Amino acid sequence: MTTIYHNPACGTSRNTLAMIRNSGEEPVVIEYLQHPPSRETLVKLIQDAGLAVREAIRQKGTPYAELGLDNPALTDEQLLDAMLAHPILINRPFVVTSKGTRLCRPSEAVLEILAHPQKGTFIKEDGELVINAEGQRVASGK
Repeated sequence: MTTIYHNPACGTSRNTLAMIRNSGEEPVVIEYLQHPPSRETLVKLIQDAGLAVREAIRQKGTPYAELGLDNPALTDEQLLDAMLAHPILINRPFVVTSKGTRLCRPSEAVLEILAHPQKGTFIKEDGELVINAEGQRVASGK
């Protein structure tokens, strides 16, 4: 079973969800802004993805600066408190599969942990071809 912590307003999150579906799987979709993870779940997502807490915080379009979260003296516990109080600070999308957990930025990172190959062509919202008609990954031109 695959789970995506999704923000439908985020293009990266939408592209990631579409790639999961392009593999023939319908994931559990958790819109984390409406249904934030518990502290325990958030800690597990971050640890399982091999990230430091600070690496899992989204800065752009969030109250990151206003809350002073760039202060290097803040502890992981304080950063987690902020993420739980303001779920928009949780970077996205986190995806959990039987093959691992990833923060899928860029969205193609999800390909590393999907249980099934892509079923056909996949083009990101910005027009970038990621998967060709044979279901093979295409080298990024970026």
